[in-house]
Amino acid sequence: MRISEIFFSLQGEGVLIGMPTTFVRTVGCNLDCSWCDTRYAREGGKDMAAEEISAAVDGYGAPFVSLTGGEPLIQKDIYQLIDMLLDDGYHITIETNGSLPLDRLPSSEEIMISMDLKCPSSGMSTHNLYDNLGFLSLRDQLKFVIADRIDYLFAKKVLSEQDINAPVIMTPAGGTDLLPLAGWVLEDKLWVRVLPQLHKIIWGERRGV
Repeated sequence: MRISEIFFSLQGEGVLIGMPTTFVRTVGCNLDCSWCDTRYAREGGKDMAAEEISAAVDGYGAPFVSLTGGEPLIQKDIYQLIDMLLDDGYHITIETNGSLPLDRLPSSEEIMISMDLKCPSSGMSTHNLYDNLGFLSLRDQLKFVIADRIDYLFAKKVLSEQDINAPVIMTPAGGTDLLPLAGWVLEDKLWVRVLPQLHKIIWGERRGV
């Protein structure tokens, strides 16, 4: 498995925001979002066996693990790693861009699927796999990155047309300018969470946080 970095930090996004977490960032992605903030993970890194990654995670001693990228589900050994981490008692967040089928993921209360639906500003909205919404439950989360009003209206339309059983997160592109998005959500009384990227508020645009 190709790994960009493994590090310990606070979860910066979603319903587990602020939770101390070990992050395993894989290399490579099948999409190319215009506002991507982890382009360094598209290449480079080093090959690590699932056993090596599991041992590195054990070294941090945190019960929460985030598998992120890039896109972790393009890694052929990712399911072996997930099984190992589950066997070791970890709670796993799987950050996925929503363009790959989720049917191979184990059914476990210790897995949170954190799935994006790409809005128009990403340039990748045609890659959304809406069938994946059927795999999301109350223990998962659906995320929209909102760069502008067009993105917001797109997300609002999706919420009105799709049957979504998971908490919904809206985050501004860039992660910190919450005011416009907060105003739109309150005006329309959308029952979603408006959240920042906490790590950017604390540390700015840095790797390994």
